[in-house]
Amino acid sequence: MGCILKMIEPLLIRWRSFYYGLKFAKKGKRVRIQGKHFTVEGHVECGDYCRFRDYVIMRTHGEGKIIIGTHSLLSYYTYLESTCLIKIGSHTAIAEFTVIRDTNHVFWGTEEHFALTPHIAKPVIIGDNVLIGSRCYIHPGVEIGDGAIIGVGSVLAEDTKVGPFEVWAGVPARKIGHRTESAPPEKVLQSKELIEKYGIRKFRY
Repeated sequence: MGCILKMIEPLLIRWRSFYYGLKFAKKGKRVRIQGKHFTVEGHVECGDYCRFRDYVIMRTHGEGKIIIGTHSLLSYYTYLESTCLIKIGSHTAIAEFTVIRDTNHVFWGTEEHFALTPHIAKPVIIGDNVLIGSRCYIHPGVEIGDGAIIGVGSVLAEDTKVGPFEVWAGVPARKIGHRTESAPPEKVLQSKELIEKYGIRKFRY
């Protein structure tokens, strides 16, 4: 039975990629939708070679758009919701259980119920080659520069600006380092040893 499942799984992935791919406003070539539970609602675009795992939800409302570059990954249970714009660059990975929203309720300076107040909507822009760890929450107006790393369980508050190659973590998230400028010497040595031993892999297209 296990052998049969292994044989048909690639066919199932191809079928899911075709079927769910019809729901995209624009979809690149060789996009892989691996999970059988997958939701796309509204205007969602993705580039070539993107991968989506199980229980991914991408939803837009009104004029909202979700735009994803090439060769990016959304892992299990990631949730993206937009009424404005969520833009994710190329070669970027978003780990499991992460939530990204470009809209929030107004609640400061008012005693009204949050469900009755207007929404704050600001674009969320995530650059190329970014890694966002598991269980992160990204609020409206956040910008993340190319090559940045966001640590596991971080909360990026409204209008947070993460610079290129910076490392952020915490609740609320704050800058804890830079991948090259402030890297601990022992980590730099470890990185050099591993790169010398294994090299830099090429992307598998």
